[in-house]
Amino acid sequence: MAESEHQLYLHHEKIYPREVHGKFAFFRLTGIVGLLGLYYVIPWLNWDGRQAVLFDLPGRKFFIFNFVIWPQELYFLAALLVILGIALFLFTAIAGRLWCGYACPQTVWTEVFLWIERRVEGDRPQQMKLDRSGLSFNKVWRKSIKHVGWLAVSIVTAITFVGYFKPIDELCLELIGLSLHPWPLFWVFFFTTATYVNAGWMREQVCLYMCPYARFQSAMFDPDTLVISYDTSRGEPRGGRQRGIDPRTKGLGDCINCKMCVQVCPTGIDIRNGLQYECIGCAACVDACDGIMEKMNYPKGLIRYTTENLLNNKPSRIIRPRSVVYSLILMILVSGVSYGLLTKDLVEIDILRDRNVLYREVVGGIENIYIARILNKDESDHRFVIAIEGLDDPQIYVDEEQLSVPSGGVSDVTLTVRADVDFSGSRDMVVRIEAVDNPRIAATSTTRFLSGERSN
Repeated sequence: MAESEHQLYLHHEKIYPREVHGKFAFFRLTGIVGLLGLYYVIPWLNWDGRQAVLFDLPGRKFFIFNFVIWPQELYFLAALLVILGIALFLFTAIAGRLWCGYACPQTVWTEVFLWIERRVEGDRPQQMKLDRSGLSFNKVWRKSIKHVGWLAVSIVTAITFVGYFKPIDELCLELIGLSLHPWPLFWVFFFTTATYVNAGWMREQVCLYMCPYARFQSAMFDPDTLVISYDTSRGEPRGGRQRGIDPRTKGLGDCINCKMCVQVCPTGIDIRNGLQYECIGCAACVDACDGIMEKMNYPKGLIRYTTENLLNNKPSRIIRPRSVVYSLILMILVSGVSYGLLTKDLVEIDILRDRNVLYREVVGGIENIYIARILNKDESDHRFVIAIEGLDDPQIYVDEEQLSVPSGGVSDVTLTVRADVDFSGSRDMVVRIEAVDNPRIAATSTTRFLSGERSN
């Protein structure tokens, strides 16, 4: 029984990825610096006297630079999530796990934590030697400095994240003054812990066991998908040899079996065993192998970005039905959301008829009563005026106080319309509202004016 348990539940062994330099390492570093820069800087940007990006949950409005999204417009955020999902499908179909290798938060913060670890403890051999050594002052102070660095990054990351939901300047002042509300304080603690544990301790385990993306990526791959692959026909059989010796004279391939590709892999896999779900597409093995090939005076590209078709000497296509369909869907969604944001109304009006009395005859004509529900989606308070179109010389009776609507507020206005009509039954009537201080903030709604049967 003990033996079976040992086989089913293997003890986790820490992975010590070796630091690697090269073209793809530079791309990855550039992406990490750019993404972290945006993440940490955006909450501090001001836009028209407010935080540029703020998801104000208590205020029930989301600020994204020049746009304000209200609860009634959450379909914009839903559409944005769909766009991001389709974009992920498109990039995966074309170039594999680009997201995982270069932009995933788990990858980005793990790289930051690895950088701190290397600066304090040294590269792979030094880290392994330090972990195998006994308790000493050198080990304690290096481990302590590393964890202090990890915690510092985790705290700043958590404060920044909460700063997207609560004005970050207020958040920092309340933290310094120890007056932060328990809920924001809880989330700062939660995301500090999550960052510290995920990027510092769990690392590749998040990708291997927690992330669902690796499990269904194969459904988005096809023989034309660009993935990191080992060229078996060129590299096999493996074997060591001296520099400058033609491997063909010894019946060997170009792979010298140095295992550098394994040592630099953040998930600890051997890419020479074929494409595996653990591969996050970071291309560290490509840089490592290219460096070895250069030292051996062999052509680079033994491990490279390629497709299954190219490896099998078949033509490969980037433009194919799958990529075309994803691209078209993405273009349509982006165009639709952009148009909707640029042309959305800053005020809405909805007309509800008073069901108690459909109409009534009064001195001066026929009278209809409505409830006009006005929603002000502008960032400023406004007072509105109401006009009626479609009736001859209508008289409007309304409570003027109800026409003053605060930013993000809703006002139910009792609207009485009286007209001396010359028709029977009903007629379309257009109710138009516009802001007194800005006539461009306007909206209309069509309803019916009832007059009943008219006697001659």
